[in-house]
Amino acid sequence: MKYEEYIDLFQYTRLKTRSVQIGNLEMGGNNPIRIQSMTSTNTLDTEKTIEQSLKIIKAGGELVRITAQGVKEAENLENIKEGIRDAGFDTPIAADIHFNPKAAYTAAKFVEKVRSNPGNFVDKRFDHAIEDFSDEQYQFELEKIEDQFVPLLNICKENRTALRIGVNHGSLSDRIMNRYGDTPEGMVESAMEFLRFCVQQDFLNVVVSLKSSNTRVMVQSNRLMLAKMNQEKMNFPLHLGVTEAGEGEDGRIKSAVGIGALLADGIGDTIRVSLTEAPEEEIPVAKKLVDHFKERESHKEIKAINEIPVNFFEYTKRKTNKVSNIGGDQSPIVIAKKESKNDLVPEFVYVGDQFVIDSSNVNSTFIIDESGWDQHIFHNDNVVPLFKSMNDFYFSENQSDRLNFLQINCNEINHENLQKIRNFKNLVLILETKHTNGFADQRAAFLRLLEDKCDIPVIIKITYKENTLEDLQLKAASDIGGLFLDGFGDGIWLENLGAVDEQDMINTSFGILQASRVRTSKTEYISCPGCGRTLFDLQHTTKEIREKTSHLKNLKIGIMGCIVNGPGEMADADYGYVGAGPGKITLYKNKEVVKKNIPEENAVEELIQLIKDNGDWPE
Repeated sequence: MKYEEYIDLFQYTRLKTRSVQIGNLEMGGNNPIRIQSMTSTNTLDTEKTIEQSLKIIKAGGELVRITAQGVKEAENLENIKEGIRDAGFDTPIAADIHFNPKAAYTAAKFVEKVRSNPGNFVDKRFDHAIEDFSDEQYQFELEKIEDQFVPLLNICKENRTALRIGVNHGSLSDRIMNRYGDTPEGMVESAMEFLRFCVQQDFLNVVVSLKSSNTRVMVQSNRLMLAKMNQEKMNFPLHLGVTEAGEGEDGRIKSAVGIGALLADGIGDTIRVSLTEAPEEEIPVAKKLVDHFKERESHKEIKAINEIPVNFFEYTKRKTNKVSNIGGDQSPIVIAKKESKNDLVPEFVYVGDQFVIDSSNVNSTFIIDESGWDQHIFHNDNVVPLFKSMNDFYFSENQSDRLNFLQINCNEINHENLQKIRNFKNLVLILETKHTNGFADQRAAFLRLLEDKCDIPVIIKITYKENTLEDLQLKAASDIGGLFLDGFGDGIWLENLGAVDEQDMINTSFGILQASRVRTSKTEYISCPGCGRTLFDLQHTTKEIREKTSHLKNLKIGIMGCIVNGPGEMADADYGYVGAGPGKITLYKNKEVVKKNIPEENAVEELIQLIKDNGDWPE
């Protein structure tokens, strides 16, 4: 089972899936990638839910998802749908179901699509009394699922309702957890169990999703899902999303890293960008992600490699030499064009072909073009040369003993050139691309380095022409994040010819590394977008927690609207803030509950005190 057996790594092509009918909307097949979002209102508040649904639709949302945690909420979907239709829109409505099969049965009669979470459709969760499931116990649980799932399929057939099998990393069942752990393999099997029931019942109007707040897990599980479906002759459309991505620039970069890594390979039939913001604000971001990949079809040829020396279902960092503070087991570095004004400090600053040392910059390391480099003048360690061509470096007698950078295009990564430079132990490559499909171009270059067993460290460089920060963030995270997720790259250099401030470029570089899970440089907030199950002001609370804790370093704080995905998605968080009921909050330290049912008005200060009590709050 190899990724390259069903994905072309060198030519962008949309993966062909079966077409699914959702009301008047077709998804999958030859249809465009569909954009959707989810309301955050109380589903029993008909007018507010209609109002928010219309905002999503008018922003360009092609499907609106609404939570239905109980039968009453499921029944009210009929009134909400009627209100949307009365406003002149026939946009399909999807019901989001957790824990309650009866709510699914009801909702399926009124809406065009039902989302069911295999992790909590029938199976118990958060009950670890059974450490190991015997084969007999495992099969018994599957039969229980079938007994309650098949009736849902029959109702969907009768009402022509589509179904999404939506697996979340944070809400896998105990049964799956005990056998597979919270792994991509466990997520895939959780989905496949339900898909097999669908196929057995000849119900094929199905979409599948595998989501996680961990971008690496999200990408690997979707790749594995496609491989497993391919093995079992299934081709259901895929719904892509990074759960609990957060808000602002962090939410955009994290979403683009995960979703973009899959879109770049032609995977995905619909996307939802989960931001802790108003739902309609997700739509323009999703549109930009989709549009970024439209121009890649029929691009210039990228030379293919026959034997792929990488397993794209697992993470393994490419082995490289250690050259100064680059490569080896060290975290990826950042190169920028100016020194930073905040705590995110790039390791290297590029100064062009002229540089004057003064007392204010002796603590920085500067990269100067080789044409302006003189080893007699720059004999100290804080200035190093950049060579712009292979010959300039190879035949130069003016190299740095410590570190040399060589800028090289992807098509120059070949056996002949690598034979010339492979034994230089003080060399780092700056790999740049101007190809329309830059992601595949740079990935092919890394594969050729592996094929040739060349261990020279590589900095990933791409130049953009963006005038808005959001556009730069989304494109750069989509183009580069997937490379880091696959273990490629010892650093990042973003260059932009547009109007984006260089400090924002630095912040974006660090953000991509953190979202790709290869370097942590600031507090990470795992915050959900909120829905009808959320019983506190999630956006306000997330903003307040961020404002009061953003000075902390290397911490992860989960801010979750409810228990559905809370404990699971923030499993690797240091601290968790989870809605437990109306106006009540439960606090976590790692995976353990520390305080329950704290009044909402006191909960943020209680969280801060918990961080202080555990010694993670520097004054």
